[in-house]
Amino acid sequence: MMESAPPRRQTVLIVDDTPESLTLLYSLLKDQYRTQIANSGERALELLADGELPDLLLLDVMMPGMGGFETCRRVKADPRTARIPVIFLTAMGENENEQAGFDAGAVDYIIKPISPPIVLARVKTHLKLKAATDLLEDKASLLQGEVENRIREVQKVQDITILALASLAEVRDQETGNHLRRTQSYVRALCQQLRDHPRFQAALDDETINDLFKSAPLHDIGKVGIPDQILLKPGKLTPEEFEIVKTHTTLGRDTIAAAELLLDAPSSFLRHAREIAYSHQEKWDGSGYPQGLAGSDIPVSARLMAVADVYDALISRRPYKAALSHEQAVAIIQEGSGSHFDPDVVSAFLAISDTFRAIAERYAD
Repeated sequence: MMESAPPRRQTVLIVDDTPESLTLLYSLLKDQYRTQIANSGERALELLADGELPDLLLLDVMMPGMGGFETCRRVKADPRTARIPVIFLTAMGENENEQAGFDAGAVDYIIKPISPPIVLARVKTHLKLKAATDLLEDKASLLQGEVENRIREVQKVQDITILALASLAEVRDQETGNHLRRTQSYVRALCQQLRDHPRFQAALDDETINDLFKSAPLHDIGKVGIPDQILLKPGKLTPEEFEIVKTHTTLGRDTIAAAELLLDAPSSFLRHAREIAYSHQEKWDGSGYPQGLAGSDIPVSARLMAVADVYDALISRRPYKAALSHEQAVAIIQEGSGSHFDPDVVSAFLAISDTFRAIAERYAD
């Protein structure tokens, strides 16, 4: 049976310019702790900059050059050494400048000439506190890491589930999974272009942009409720059939709204998904559906999705139409500025049309 390794001895760094004090403190502590010595503040900082950090500093206040207070302030200002407890050694009166030492970051004082029992008791107490604090912080760090891993796993499952659900609608509509990747990438590109625009910056923070990217694939989820003979019809739809197709926006909204009711708290992700599903067929001039919303009454998410969805439809081949070129699609969207699309969204699209082309090529069918 293997013997367990002995517990690590804690380390105390003694900083004092007086050889007698260094010798006394070293002799007092060396049997219980690993000890290091430095005869100046400058030398102490050099030791702290290299190698393993001590668990405690015994720091003389009055030293030539860099004094104890300044040394302590520098130790506490460095994130790498800030957690090391500092006990001041001072020959001054017990209350003299005591507040200045605590302001500099010290945890305790020991008055010179030192009393060995007091030194040992104070050092032991603060090393115990340091060990307990380190243990708690290590556990907290491990827990935080585990939580972050779980969150990443949940987000990955969420993303996969969203794409799987959205793909049901796309496959029935003879579109591909790449259509989903393209449109969500177009939406994110538009968000990033518009995030500093006065009309959009309040709506497009990092969390919202992430929500819109993830929820964009659900824009046509309502098509799962459209009959095949209408959804897959190769020719032109009759007015009655088109009215049925238009209900996919309401079906999509209702599906996502039903999911929202199952949650204990509102979800910004599902809210944006619901907006996109319900309103991405609205037009800037009010001629769209299902509500005939106009202008800024159309949710920002839906205005972005409208440009992304139409661009991808134009450049994609379907059984009933040929694919248009990137240039033709850009011209059609530009022509729809102020009628079909929000003019500012179109301006953003025109500024990054090469990005749209690159996305289309990266996720080509």
